[in-house]
Amino acid sequence: MRTTRQKVFLGLKISGALLLLGLVLLFVFRGSLLNKVMERIDAKMQRDYQCRFQVAKAEFQGLSDLEFQHITLVPNQADTLVRIDNLKTSVNFWKLFTGDIQLGKLDINRGYIQLVKTKNGSNFEAFLRSKKEKQETTKVNYAKLLNRLTSNLLDLVPTDMQVKGFAVKLDDMGHKVVFDFNQLALTDKKLNTLIEVTSEGFSQQWAVTGFADPRDRKADLEFFNPKSDTIRLPYLDQKFQLKTGFQSIHFNLENLAMDSGELHLDGYSSIRGLVVNHPKIASKDVVIQNARFDYRWVVGSRFLALDSTSTLQLNNIKCKPYVAYTNEEDKIYTLKLAIPKMKAQDFINSLPTGLFRHFEGMEAHGNFSYALHFEYNNHKPKDLIFESKLQPEGLKITKYGEADLNKINGEFTYRAIDRGIPQRPIVVGPSNPNFTPLNEISPYLQKCVLTSEDPSFFNHRGFIGEAFKQSIAKNIKTKKFARGASTISMQLVKNVFLTREKTLSRKLEEILLVYILENNRISTKERMLEVYFNVIEWGPNVYGIGEAAQFYFQKRPAELNLNECLFLATIVPKPKGFMYRFDGEQQLKPFARQQNDFLTRLMLRRKLLTETDTIGNFPLTISGTAQQYLKQKIAPAVVIDSINTEEFDF
Repeated sequence: MRTTRQKVFLGLKISGALLLLGLVLLFVFRGSLLNKVMERIDAKMQRDYQCRFQVAKAEFQGLSDLEFQHITLVPNQADTLVRIDNLKTSVNFWKLFTGDIQLGKLDINRGYIQLVKTKNGSNFEAFLRSKKEKQETTKVNYAKLLNRLTSNLLDLVPTDMQVKGFAVKLDDMGHKVVFDFNQLALTDKKLNTLIEVTSEGFSQQWAVTGFADPRDRKADLEFFNPKSDTIRLPYLDQKFQLKTGFQSIHFNLENLAMDSGELHLDGYSSIRGLVVNHPKIASKDVVIQNARFDYRWVVGSRFLALDSTSTLQLNNIKCKPYVAYTNEEDKIYTLKLAIPKMKAQDFINSLPTGLFRHFEGMEAHGNFSYALHFEYNNHKPKDLIFESKLQPEGLKITKYGEADLNKINGEFTYRAIDRGIPQRPIVVGPSNPNFTPLNEISPYLQKCVLTSEDPSFFNHRGFIGEAFKQSIAKNIKTKKFARGASTISMQLVKNVFLTREKTLSRKLEEILLVYILENNRISTKERMLEVYFNVIEWGPNVYGIGEAAQFYFQKRPAELNLNECLFLATIVPKPKGFMYRFDGEQQLKPFARQQNDFLTRLMLRRKLLTETDTIGNFPLTISGTAQQYLKQKIAPAVVIDSINTEEFDF
């Protein structure tokens, strides 16, 4: 009888023999198996993606080395997607034995990837169609999923690579870009890449060099122009009107690993000499000399977060960001941003050139710190958190830039800009016969405009936190910019010191200037409101309440009755479209009367009006020059939502 030890040895011998036999059979029939794999790939490509996959020759060289010749991937009735003349690679045998693919080396000689889009479609659209997958009863584990995807992707990156004569071609409705890889080599974990980029009237060389170790999941790479010129990005200008470029980009991946069920990604990236130009951003080039992002991403089973130990630096401005997405019972989005105490002048000097042109030349004393907290629950939008707090410390503006806020306290000339065209100059002061001091403006009009535009104007410091919250919640819900949160202070700054251009630059400048105006007590609230009434647009080429009262009613501002004031208040958001609020009999349409009634009830509830104020209120009659526009109107009626039909008490 065999002993237990003998039985174990016998089992090991049999297993070894079977493994050896399997390896021998695999080696003997490896060519046939490879051809079968190629046929299956072709069948899958035809079935799932309507493409023909062909290889003229595929053979093993040894046990793990493979060589392919004349590889093509051609969608049905479309341009060739992939063509490779010669490809040599090696695979990790043990990974292959377990069902995974891990490339060892890769040599590619001549070929291209070609992405073509025409009016009839594209040659890659089949690969973008999402497949309808069965819903799983169990929730996806984000950490495990991302770790598996990154592992599979990095396994496909060879440890040694030589690519020659390979190109990536893009053709988007005639907008063509070609990336020629004159050199792409990864040897001993060192990457050297030289790319020739050509487009319409454009030619440049790009280089990517540095350290890359796909197996240890580490990288340290630099992207630059070997001729020490600024890298320009083609195609974006033609397609999106986006002109952009940079001197160099540095990318570092220090750690990518699972730890206690969480996936951690650590490293940093930096960019030098970034230039961006787009009509939605600013009217001029926006330049950032230096920016760096030290990141620590953490992915759990049901959350994704940028850890608060991460650092974002913009020139000399350093901040601590925290971003998180959680998907347990509810989907929760969180953003926190903290700027530690820093000198105000360092902040001003670090602002991107071209983005804050009205701040150029500004000087300040003192320090400040800043904190932002935003949190949105997809199932509880009304519980949105929006907290923005700036903590000044001896902060004082000693010299203004282009936007001299002190001018608001004296007589000055205002010139509106409409669609980039300067309008006639308006003197804001006693020398203008249409200028109207605040005490000569009907109290009804003051109350109506304040109620519809900014009820808490005399109590806030430029911004209404609750209004921001409600605006953000509604815009997220509707997935569009459906509601703003502009105060009279913000409208005043936009009109007097800035332009009406709808750019990111203008909005950011508006926010900062409002803060300075309100928190440095540069002007009184009464003076700000007085200027506001005398500069805002109230109709076609009608500026200020003095002109508006004459244009509509042939009256002085002090003589306006309640109905006239209600009308003027409700057209503030869209003054040039006032005529479409009237029917063929020159009477207010139902929606316009409804808005006036709503505003009246709101003012009564807030005790800004009494029932006596509404007695004997005659129907609205347009008697001034505006009457001519009522007779000429030809466009269909457009509902202008001057005030929200939902009541918010700020």
